[in-house]
Amino acid sequence: MTRVFRSTAPARLRLLAFDLDGTLIDSVADLCASVNAMLRHFGLPQLPNSVIATYIGDGVAALVGRAIGGAESAPAPEEAIEFFLNYYREHKLDRTYVYSGVFEALRALRQAPGGGQLAMAVLTNKPMHPSRAICDALGLTPFFFRIYGGNSFPTKKPDPEGLLTLMREAGAEPEETVMIGDSGVDILTARAAGAWSIGCAYGLAPHTLEAARPDCMADSPAAWLEALGLLCPPLLCPDP
Repeated sequence: MTRVFRSTAPARLRLLAFDLDGTLIDSVADLCASVNAMLRHFGLPQLPNSVIATYIGDGVAALVGRAIGGAESAPAPEEAIEFFLNYYREHKLDRTYVYSGVFEALRALRQAPGGGQLAMAVLTNKPMHPSRAICDALGLTPFFFRIYGGNSFPTKKPDPEGLLTLMREAGAEPEETVMIGDSGVDILTARAAGAWSIGCAYGLAPHTLEAARPDCMADSPAAWLEALGLLCPPLLCPDP
């Protein structure tokens, strides 16, 4: 099911930029396990997964910083980040999986009338190397012409630098671009770039979407198709 909040539609669509965690994949178990491994290593109290999940979305430094908090015995942030990254590199695929319906939706987008003109990319705040390794291992990479991570640019989402770069590379104007993600960070990124946005209510941070006000809300990957059909009839709807 989709809920549409902005009725004006672009004439055509050239670029879809997807967040990764909470949008294409459920990685929360491995991220939480890595955070708690880091906390154990430095003698800090472990945290419930439900708490750690609220820390995800703004990159590794923010995730680790929120987890160690202001404890007097907290390690230097650089040490904590290094341990987290080393642990996560080894365990990033222990329990991470692609959400049900993602592959079907991506195939449908690629095969839709005009889909050959549609560029798809990943833009995540997760570091680039684990992002690409996860996409490779889970079979997502062939769908995307670019996979950019949180260290691909000097800034991270919600700064629009990454999305603007993708737009230039895809030859897409803002009104021909849609950012799809599960957090307010993704919606604010789209708005800063002048692009459209779809919020994923099934992801890791749907509680942040209401204040960010996406153009559409999708309750499942299958609902992307409905949302994009409403946004861009020439691409996804057959000729009458």
